[in-house]
Amino acid sequence: KGKYASFNDIVDIDGAEGYRLSGYVDNAYQKKPAQRNKFDNEILKVDERVNIVFMVFNRSFMTIFPVPGHENFKWVDPESSQTYLEGDEAAFVHGILTLYLQSVNAAVQTGIWGEADGNLTHIKTYQHKFGGEIMPSVSKVKMEIAYNNYNIFSKLSRYYGMIGFFLLVLYFLHILRPRFRLHWPIRIGIALVAVLFIAHTAGLIIRWYISGHAPWSNGYESMIYIGWATVFAGILFVRRAQIALPATAMLASLILMVAGLSWMDPEITNLVPVLKSYWLVIHVAIITASYGFLALGALLGLISMFIMVVRSAKNAFRLNLVITEITHIIEMTLIIGLFLLTIGTFLGGVWANESWGRYWGWDPKETWALITILVYAFVVHMRYIPGFRGVFPMNFAALISYSSVLMTYFGVNYYLSGLHSYAKGDPVPVPSFVYYSLAVVTVLAVLSFISEKKHGATPAIKGESE
Repeated sequence: KGKYASFNDIVDIDGAEGYRLSGYVDNAYQKKPAQRNKFDNEILKVDERVNIVFMVFNRSFMTIFPVPGHENFKWVDPESSQTYLEGDEAAFVHGILTLYLQSVNAAVQTGIWGEADGNLTHIKTYQHKFGGEIMPSVSKVKMEIAYNNYNIFSKLSRYYGMIGFFLLVLYFLHILRPRFRLHWPIRIGIALVAVLFIAHTAGLIIRWYISGHAPWSNGYESMIYIGWATVFAGILFVRRAQIALPATAMLASLILMVAGLSWMDPEITNLVPVLKSYWLVIHVAIITASYGFLALGALLGLISMFIMVVRSAKNAFRLNLVITEITHIIEMTLIIGLFLLTIGTFLGGVWANESWGRYWGWDPKETWALITILVYAFVVHMRYIPGFRGVFPMNFAALISYSSVLMTYFGVNYYLSGLHSYAKGDPVPVPSFVYYSLAVVTVLAVLSFISEKKHGATPAIKGESE
């Protein structure tokens, strides 16, 4: 009952029940991930936390003592130290943690912390003597503590969302009521988003400094980097179209919100061996940045189709000009995204040759990267095909084409087995919002297509009249 439970609520140490969750945990693990319900997933999360707490209580989690002269710089807890240590070092490690915890307990009662501080100093001295070579600097430790306390990317998600929604409302008021001017709100919005973008950049740099590697090595890091690239794309195009700023702020908010979901692990970890390469900075940065530009194109396509739906005979001429402007921006963002995606894929082949001895092996990730290139190559050239000209095909294609990016980024990792996969083909349930999104996009596409037939704009993309 209640929001929290103690360790003793879950583990009956002295009674006959033992671990009260064992039946639920066993039942959850017997199911495939796709068959687990929400209760099963929550049970597994609680089980993980209980095991971590148990490891803290029995001190096996406290691997805080370096083994002198170990070739791999191994650190051990007091219980396992007997295997690696002998003599004075073994006696010190086996006893000092117990003394420290006892002195802390006494200090809590008396308020006198001298003995506890002294024991802590002994532990630090031992660590620096035998493990100082790999210990993080004081500045890095302070930086990581500050990084965790500020929780910058979670806060940026809220701030991007608030500013983006406010500017989006003002933008629609402006296009529906031209007398409503956006000059100063847009300037203020640009300034605020610029400040958030600087904070976003600082957060990435801090994470890079703490981890010692580029902050796009796993799912969480690549998401926050895609958010950064999306905001960069919006700032790049805001002079050409005011809608780019609120759109990019809203999209960055959504991306960072997804990054903060429970199935995205924000933990800073060491790199796996294959990622310990300068190609991580080059290949992943370029190909992931392309997702930001392509995402901006998809969101602008969604907004443009919505504007098509609210058109009427009275405002058709003015809104057609707005739709045309947005369509030009979409084409530019898709071209930049396609260039980055293509270059990044070629560089990935070079990295693959260094890592695996071949440039291309039709791995699922490689295959879907190629499919995505072909999809967007078709989209940016389809204005030359009769029947695919006009603003509606471009906006609709920009929106639905992003599904190939989502498949490349998420689908391959969790549904297909390959060298790039995280889940090794063990599928997870498709989130319910995917089906709702497909239904909304379908309805919007039908309504915007009907509106385009009725109040359609003139050809909007350079080259269509040729």
